[in-house]
Amino acid sequence: MRADAVRNRRRLLDAAAAEFAEHGMEVSIARIAARAGIGKGTVFRHFATKEQLMAAILSDQLDALVARGEELVESAGPGEAVLDFMAAGVRLRSFCVALTAEMREELQVRAASERLAAVAESLTARARRAGAVRGDVTGHDVLLLINAVVQAVAPLGDAAPELWRRYLGLVFDGLRPEAAHPLPVPAPRSLAPD
Repeated sequence: MRADAVRNRRRLLDAAAAEFAEHGMEVSIARIAARAGIGKGTVFRHFATKEQLMAAILSDQLDALVARGEELVESAGPGEAVLDFMAAGVRLRSFCVALTAEMREELQVRAASERLAAVAESLTARARRAGAVRGDVTGHDVLLLINAVVQAVAPLGDAAPELWRRYLGLVFDGLRPEAAHPLPVPAPRSLAPD
């Protein structure tokens, strides 16, 4: 891809992510193109459908979270790494909200989700070995709990933008091994529907 095409694609993805975050998934391609400073035709040269554009954004955001997880595996203490990873995931609220069943079927989103699951498991396994989280917590649990925090504060919208920190703290306390009780059912083997 030519350098100008790469720049246009990046501007388009950034503009679309911002528009979706601010105005929801129903935002128009014309609005996204205007924000990116490109024509609608350029959008459709990169992405044949709005769904393909959304899949590219989600994949991009998931890969950013994967990269953050990989940094944390190398740099932070095991418990702090899981907590920081979860916080980074909650900050990417749009990926939690937009990751519908149909979107999960997109090849690039599925591949990014698999990379995300692998890094979440790596972080969680390290924290389990260190005794920083309970021994029965998995990477899939961590990813689902990120979404739980996002959903807990969603009804308040932007009225309490930092409230997610409270619920993440409550969730993370539940991951700690102190006073843990056996869980009634096993963790999911995958985040993909069976």
